[in-house]
Amino acid sequence: MTASRTTAQTLPLPDDAALAASRRLLDRLAAELAANGNWIPFTRYLELVLHEPGLGYYAAGARKFGAGGDFVTAPELSPLFGRALARQVAQVLQPGDALLEFGAGSGALAGQLLGELDCPYFILETSADLRERQRQRLGERVQWLERMPQRFRGVMLANEVVDAMPVHAVAWRGDGIFERGVCANEGQLAWSLRPAEGAVLAAARTLAIEPPTSGAYESEIGLIAPTWIRLLARALERGAILVADYGFPAREYYHPQRSTGTLACHYRHRVHGDPFYLPGLQDITAHVDFSALARAAGAGGLDVLGYASQAQFLINCGITKLLEKEDPADTKRYLPLVSAVQTLLAPSEMGELFKFLALGRGVGAPLLGFASGNRAHAL
Repeated sequence: MTASRTTAQTLPLPDDAALAASRRLLDRLAAELAANGNWIPFTRYLELVLHEPGLGYYAAGARKFGAGGDFVTAPELSPLFGRALARQVAQVLQPGDALLEFGAGSGALAGQLLGELDCPYFILETSADLRERQRQRLGERVQWLERMPQRFRGVMLANEVVDAMPVHAVAWRGDGIFERGVCANEGQLAWSLRPAEGAVLAAARTLAIEPPTSGAYESEIGLIAPTWIRLLARALERGAILVADYGFPAREYYHPQRSTGTLACHYRHRVHGDPFYLPGLQDITAHVDFSALARAAGAGGLDVLGYASQAQFLINCGITKLLEKEDPADTKRYLPLVSAVQTLLAPSEMGELFKFLALGRGVGAPLLGFASGNRAHAL
């Protein structure tokens, strides 16, 4: 079985070692399909190509972050991101509290926060490869956890984590609701539809989507992320959960004009729409339905403390004031900082697409990051 060739003419080819790794994952996918009647739901496909030990995108050793990887995250753009975020974290923390970061990536954000905060810092990282890179960068200042603690007080932080959680792909058509899965067709990976069932069908029905008269309405439904939020809610005794990611509230996510969904593949700083290209070598993400996270939090007894665009959150946390303290005469340092902050704040860049959602228990004071521009009512 081979990967899709639809994007091969427009994307750079990897080296031989990377191609060999992708072929091993294709063999793993072929075995999975053979064992399941040549069909697996897309959520299972994502579990394999992103998280399969030793083979998946996040579980293998290819470089993912920064200029030499496939994408750049906000902490890697500018240290001012973490310094501004630290102000919000500091407001929530009480004596004896801790900070728990999920999926710490390259460790850049942890390094920035550790430079501003004096509290125990824990990381829960599922990728052995990334965990080792974080250790090399952060040393003994951090403690890595193998599992979610049963009780926690402080701040839980998920920066660009939820978008990497597997989602179900769904198609609404005139003759019913279908789950989009993956099959092998003439030796290549391809989409395949089956009638939606169980929790996927129930969730799809609640959205009340009307398919267009011609064709289908396609989108994604994340069932794992709300379950994860409920798990965090059970553990959080007091404090806040901060989720930073790209996405929308439900009414925007499932807008009639967004009829092809939000799936995006990231490879060598290029974004395309073919999830079957070089499995294991590219990131595959879906936007976050923040309304679903808020509902899950409410079901778990948490309060929605705020929801705002990244630009508004960072401005509220003083990122522009931090920039003002930099020396403009040091052009080698200052000009890249200005450029990075513009990318973080500009509506046409990351400023509007990325959002911050704060959930919590026992947090009385209004949060700094949502002092202005709080859109919690939109959830």
